[in-house]
Amino acid sequence: MEMNRSDPLYPRLIFWAAAAFAFVMAVIPHPPHLPGEPNDKVQHIAAFATLGLLGAWAYARAALLRLAIGLSLFGALIEVVQAIPALHRDSDVLDWLADTVACGIVLLLVRWRRSRR
Repeated sequence: MEMNRSDPLYPRLIFWAAAAFAFVMAVIPHPPHLPGEPNDKVQHIAAFATLGLLGAWAYARAALLRLAIGLSLFGALIEVVQAIPALHRDSDVLDWLADTVACGIVLLLVRWRRSRR
């Protein structure tokens, strides 16, 4: 089965692959080191800004507020899972806030861009 970029399933597969990747990287006990060693908040902001943009592309007809709420809940889920002691990760409500603000800003920019067309 070959998929092309005009297939509506294509952006959704990319979005869900990115979401799965973000989740795995957030919860594995010893994530790989990234070039430049960005701090935790920068990583959260980058991940959720990307997810916001990909989500707006994948679900172009969905209400952006609904997408923002879903991504915020996803960020909260990550923090809950990171609180599991066996994972040796740090759960921080400020990480969830960074997730929410990052996707929110991107989705506001998407809304602005769509209104200009």
